[in-house]
Amino acid sequence: MSSNHDEQQNGRRAFLRAGLAGALGTVTAGVLPAQAQPASKTLRVWSCGGLAEAMNPAHAAYREARAVDIAYTGAFAAVLGKSLLASGRTDVFAGRVLALARSLRKAGRMKYFVPLCFTSYVIAVPKGNPANIKSVEDMARQGVKVAMAPKASPPGGDAANGLLKAAGVLDAVKRNVLNPGSCVQRSVKDVCEGKADAMIVERRITRMPSFAPYLDLVEIPEKFYPAGPLTFTVGLMEEAEDIPTAEAYIRWISGPDGGVYFDRAGFIPASSPKGQELVEKLGVKDVA
Repeated sequence: MSSNHDEQQNGRRAFLRAGLAGALGTVTAGVLPAQAQPASKTLRVWSCGGLAEAMNPAHAAYREARAVDIAYTGAFAAVLGKSLLASGRTDVFAGRVLALARSLRKAGRMKYFVPLCFTSYVIAVPKGNPANIKSVEDMARQGVKVAMAPKASPPGGDAANGLLKAAGVLDAVKRNVLNPGSCVQRSVKDVCEGKADAMIVERRITRMPSFAPYLDLVEIPEKFYPAGPLTFTVGLMEEAEDIPTAEAYIRWISGPDGGVYFDRAGFIPASSPKGQELVEKLGVKDVA
């Protein structure tokens, strides 16, 4: 198995330790390499790090089609959000949690936002599902080894706890957790290696190349999903230097063309029929 997930976590922690102002110089090394046709414009895009698996290939395709370089920063959404509410500057911001986008709008930092995508949750089990896990309730069975990362950055541990509480099995499942972790991806690795029988995790994580070949998935009823962390939006920032270029990008990334990359990465694109259903259900509307 690859150690990419450890490298990603180390990079994110380095970003947080260094502080946003000093770290942007290295994390923002996301300007895509030169192609045959030189880019005529550069667009600054920030997003929460969880979107990177979709953003990176989407940006490569956009750069090739539109000759626009993307200076991309992916990091912990709460840190980027705090920076944007203070002195941070970018053209476009794609963040997790609807409340963050609304806070940026209320503060006059964001001109508008649109729905981008949604996350979903599954039970990840080792290939072949040796413990025969068929439901959330099965994770509470005596003898089942459960992986969990309750100390992970939000929404990692909080989301799993909320889901299990909604299913009425939180306390029973917690008794089956052998080694409570602080990193979701490191805990998923335990499932891949057969050290744990099951773990509740975002579907997007199970699509990562480091994990996908080693996992099977058990679906979780949507009624148990915690509502807060489901939503991702993308918005035009007040200081956007080239508004037509930024708006063209927002239309593309949030539309069917960009949605292809979010679907592949395990998200639900907002432009899809299911995404449109969630837009209405969760009220993902830009109300100033």
